[in-house]
Amino acid sequence: MLDRFKIKQQDTVRVEEAALRPTVEAIFRKVSVPDDDARIAADVLVSADLRGVDTHGVSNLLRQYVQRYREGALNPNPNIRVLRESPSATTVDSDNGLGIITTPKAMEIAIAKAHNTGVGMVTITNDKHLGMAAYHAMIPLRQDMIGVCMTSCPPTVVPTFGSIPRLGTNPIALAAPADKEPPFVFDAATSVIPDNKVHIARRLGVDLLPGWLADDDGRPVMEPTPAPSPHRLLPLGSVRETGSHKGYSLACIVDILCGVLSLSGFGAGRGRGAFAHFVVAFDVKAFADASEFKAMMDDYMRTLKATPPAPGHDRVLVAGQLAWEAEQERRQNGIPLHREVVDWFNGICDELDIAKDF
Repeated sequence: MLDRFKIKQQDTVRVEEAALRPTVEAIFRKVSVPDDDARIAADVLVSADLRGVDTHGVSNLLRQYVQRYREGALNPNPNIRVLRESPSATTVDSDNGLGIITTPKAMEIAIAKAHNTGVGMVTITNDKHLGMAAYHAMIPLRQDMIGVCMTSCPPTVVPTFGSIPRLGTNPIALAAPADKEPPFVFDAATSVIPDNKVHIARRLGVDLLPGWLADDDGRPVMEPTPAPSPHRLLPLGSVRETGSHKGYSLACIVDILCGVLSLSGFGAGRGRGAFAHFVVAFDVKAFADASEFKAMMDDYMRTLKATPPAPGHDRVLVAGQLAWEAEQERRQNGIPLHREVVDWFNGICDELDIAKDF
């Protein structure tokens, strides 16, 4: 998390995970989510907060989900159906369920297939927001597998040289197990920043940096600017000269694997609020000895981290390292929430008659 998106000390309330988790579960249950699914949903959101991915934790997403359940835009009891299946691949219809609940179930299908064939893949149609993509990619780590998760989102990103949004932020996540080292966990939008960072900037009253947004005509905004509503994001790379065509094309790949492959439609072709996902599990032992693979992953990441840092920098990092470090710190000292978020919790818990411990 960049410093500009961190909560100011005077606005920070530290909340213990043990107090936050049951409260979040209770809120989901109050909007008719079954107990087991409420536990999954709470785990996805609280895990994001523990890892320092505040954009995808309780602060930004929980109130949105509660509102959409209340409006009937989300199905609290979806009937997940298999539409097409082969030994290594499946397409499922999530029945308008919430992606943070349905995607872990789809990943379990992928894992079961990977045990049999070496690789399991699931496309998910008729679904909603899946939260932190890394959460789903990390599920196979428990069984010495590599996990991948992608999601095709509603359009908020302009193509390179384009004037209106045609692509979602379309993140890609990959998690690979290691032995002594924390796992390699990559999770990033194919836009310069995700939508939720715009929302955080608006809440905190901070400007967005040059090269993050496009103006109403699609021109890259190359000076600091307040967070607008609505907004138009640029692809990763910002402009053609610095590689925006790469971020643009990566977003297209996500649309193809998530939306076109499942026949649910690409981001700009689906209704607002509709998502499609793609998860993969690679069983390491189908390719190599798992213990040797994990030992080599240790060596690989240690080699990268041992790179002499450039002037002005203290160390070289690998994907997932800062999130792992944040989790250790936040498990010990609590999860930082903005006072406005705590006020929302107070209000919703009073409204739903939920007792909370923070």
